[in-house]
Amino acid sequence: MADLDRSQLIYLIAMNSAKGLILQGVDLSELDLRSLYLTGANLKLSKLQKANLSQVNLEKAVLEDADLQYADLSEAILVGANLSRANLIGSDLRAADLTDADLREADLRSANLRGAVLTRANLWHANLNDANLVYANIEGAKGLPVEIYEQLQSKTEG
Repeated sequence: MADLDRSQLIYLIAMNSAKGLILQGVDLSELDLRSLYLTGANLKLSKLQKANLSQVNLEKAVLEDADLQYADLSEAILVGANLSRANLIGSDLRAADLTDADLREADLRSANLRGAVLTRANLWHANLNDANLVYANIEGAKGLPVEIYEQLQSKTEG
């Protein structure tokens, strides 16, 4: 893929956006990939800094160890996705569906998870410092630090 320019790469991804696309380790930083269908895609170790992934369907995708720093994942479908050890610092995950997602050891510092669905998500050892979880659905989420859970409870009660 080194011989392709960015526009050709986007075209190939869009034309081949289908279940199981393999893009492991590819640099897709700053690309506009919104609304693509990438169910089951393998994006392990990929670079997606500042990429526009809003409304992308990444159900059951592998984003393990991916760099998604400052990426726009608003309204993305990440149901059952593997985001373990992913760098999501400053990412926009507003209204994203992360039901059953694996976020173990993910770095979510300063991420915007406002209104995100984290139902049954695995958050063991995830870094949620300064993350915005207002209106997030955390029902059944595993590994959510007690102080964050209590903080969310106090906001909904008061």
